[in-house]
Amino acid sequence: MNNKNYFDLEPGIIHLNHAAVAPWPRKTVQTVKSFADENGSRGSGRYMQWVALETELRQRLAQLINAPSYNEIALLKSTSEGLSVIAYGLDWNAGDNIVIAAEEFPSNRIVWQSLQSQGVEVRLVDVSSTDTPEQALIEQFDSRTRLLSISSVQYASGLRLQLDILGQACKAQGILYCVDAIQHIGALRFDVQAIDADFVVADGHKWMLGPEGLALFYCRRSLIPQLKLHQYGWHMLENLDFDQMNDWTPAASARRFECGSPNMTGIHALHASIGLLLDIGMDTIEASVLGNVQFLINSFNDQPDIQILSHTRANRFGGIFTFKKTGAETIALYQYLVDKGVLCAPRSGGIRFSPHFHTQREQLEAVVDYVNSY
Repeated sequence: MNNKNYFDLEPGIIHLNHAAVAPWPRKTVQTVKSFADENGSRGSGRYMQWVALETELRQRLAQLINAPSYNEIALLKSTSEGLSVIAYGLDWNAGDNIVIAAEEFPSNRIVWQSLQSQGVEVRLVDVSSTDTPEQALIEQFDSRTRLLSISSVQYASGLRLQLDILGQACKAQGILYCVDAIQHIGALRFDVQAIDADFVVADGHKWMLGPEGLALFYCRRSLIPQLKLHQYGWHMLENLDFDQMNDWTPAASARRFECGSPNMTGIHALHASIGLLLDIGMDTIEASVLGNVQFLINSFNDQPDIQILSHTRANRFGGIFTFKKTGAETIALYQYLVDKGVLCAPRSGGIRFSPHFHTQREQLEAVVDYVNSY
């Protein structure tokens, strides 16, 4: 597989920032250009074909996460919107509690903390300083725990959780299970049925190589009618016949969570990117991603002036590698790397690299040399 054929990044750019915002593959760029040309020259003359593509995107996303049905997939604006649909769709009672990791990205923390005004307790669990993070989370469960919401891969530490263990514990205790998979899907294999998740949320603009403004939202079929609706519009109706909307009902599928007109540009883009991931195969992509991170671990592991901040144990890391260098001011080193054409991010007092399957080994070797020579 010649990974260089999939992207048109400028030769001087080393893109190690998929945990933030990904570049679009060549195929996706061409798709969006063609869609823009079509819209500019023919208007909405092929709108029904666009609708068919929207359905096909749901099918591709269902395949990517092994969902039982594409009817359990909604296309929302963001991970934050999906989490808010859950948080304000469920009925809460004073004294209920929600368990999350203390290290969560704000999107998967503040939405739950906003429920504290209703008497809901949010239990923050340190998962990065223990060898058994799943057990640390499970130990916080009690008879009033309603929901566990956890990132499958933590955005700063890169910790990857064993989602099946958490799913089994939640099922055994009747606790709802929400997975923020924004740092997982597209980089690593993901099986919603194997982990027994009730909800899965993930933006498309990171490892799925899509645009900002479009996100995957999975809701278990039995829970779809249980989430109260707070947004309304034509697109969430069961019957989309405009002449029959006087007596309307929400869609029985997860489309009920999509209130207004779909983001057709984003749908075309994400459809192309997910198609590429499926064509290559998630087995192949996962092996490449983990191999790239393992190379970085091996390259820096024995260097006395490098402190690796992310997790390095097998089965505990995904596509994220975070480090800092003794004697080097982190932001200065970050700026030095950016000036060298390395796209990365300062996170948690260190610098985060997040290579994807297309990252070339010689690019990683160059980055190692940059860090060592600084």
